[in-house]
Amino acid sequence: MTKIRRFDNFQHTFSFTSHTDQFALFPDRFLEGDLGKIYAAVPWNGLVSTFGLKDAPKGPTSIFGPQGKIALMFLKYYAGCSDKRLVEQLNGNIDYQFFCGIHLGNDRLTNYKLVSEIRCELAKKLNIEKLQQTLFDSWREHMNDHHSIVMDATCYESELRYPTNEKLLWESVDWSYRQLRAICKVVGTKTPRTKYLKWKRRNISYSKMRRKTKSKRKGLGRSLLLLLAKIDGELDKSEKNHGLQMPNKYHRRRSTIKKIYEQQHQIFHTGEKPEGRIVSIGKDYLRPIVRGKEIKPVEFGAKVNKYQIDGISFIEHLDFNAFHEGNRFQNTIFNAQRLTRTKTRLAGADAIYATNKNRRFATQYKIGTDFKRKGRAGKHEKQRRQMAAMIQKERATRLEGSFGKEKEHYHLKKIKARTKATETLWIFFGIHTANALEIGRRMASARQKAA
Repeated sequence: MTKIRRFDNFQHTFSFTSHTDQFALFPDRFLEGDLGKIYAAVPWNGLVSTFGLKDAPKGPTSIFGPQGKIALMFLKYYAGCSDKRLVEQLNGNIDYQFFCGIHLGNDRLTNYKLVSEIRCELAKKLNIEKLQQTLFDSWREHMNDHHSIVMDATCYESELRYPTNEKLLWESVDWSYRQLRAICKVVGTKTPRTKYLKWKRRNISYSKMRRKTKSKRKGLGRSLLLLLAKIDGELDKSEKNHGLQMPNKYHRRRSTIKKIYEQQHQIFHTGEKPEGRIVSIGKDYLRPIVRGKEIKPVEFGAKVNKYQIDGISFIEHLDFNAFHEGNRFQNTIFNAQRLTRTKTRLAGADAIYATNKNRRFATQYKIGTDFKRKGRAGKHEKQRRQMAAMIQKERATRLEGSFGKEKEHYHLKKIKARTKATETLWIFFGIHTANALEIGRRMASARQKAA
């Protein structure tokens, strides 16, 4: 190993990008780190083929090739930073550049929106089932016990302010009023009179209150509903009278706000919670997911039913609407068997999966579970208890632990994607970046034992 020297000891000019004989040692040193282990574990050619990525035959060459685009996504969730910070790190980190298959030299990337553009491109081509099959086929020899799985569900929360009826109504009013002013300015007419400024001041005062009484909430909610209805009607008149051609994004947001008004009107006047309740005007696909936890009873994000094979996680079902994970037991078994091409013999799950239907299914196909026994003890009760204890330990340590690890270390604690497709891609790469590092460590350990 060469001697490490401090910058203040140099008396001559040097270059970070000089091509010396020592650079030939770089790939070996790179593979020794965690990022190098991910690089060695990922089946790049298989993922490029499954995504269907190709270089454009015409026009300027993209900075990132097909493999580089996928590598950039793995790198983001490994680094756990924003798009802007990722580009800054990429400019100065030779390991990051090697991982993505680029060499910047004396140049620098300045357009951090490039990361978002690549994420949107990959999100359109995402096929979770095919991609997971590609990954498993590559990792098969480094995974044991293909016949044994554990399963559970969790919620990966979106970056979202806590939604209340008053916040949602005010956001709808504010957006609609700004659009009305912009339209009036374009067509050269006077903005219709509303009480927007009055209720803007009152909304600010209300938001500063430490104790928001029921009467205050009710008064503000009624006023915002009336104001939203008035502004929405003025927008309809302006569109009809002037025949404006508005972008699709505008019409989608208008449609979302109209639906919010209907739902909030129903909540205010009847007290009934509507089905498919919208909690954000920017992310209309999010729904409240009741988890029943003491600290956080309701979460807002994607609910994911996962299963693990030898500590490696795979997505079985992902939905932004709440669903009962106990009903996914049979589908999880079938998906695991289709993925591994091996009959499942052992399945671990918590008590919510232990329905009579799932018990009969497990008995019919001779699948051992850790469900709490019903009825009298059988002939082999001691062995059954030992097996159930082993399955419960695997589920409680590795599977439950993977939820926290992915959220804390792989950028899944608060997902900052802005669309449903990119949020799904965000979750996919966050989970499988953790998997790739685990497989890479197993590969490195196997090489050391072989040596």
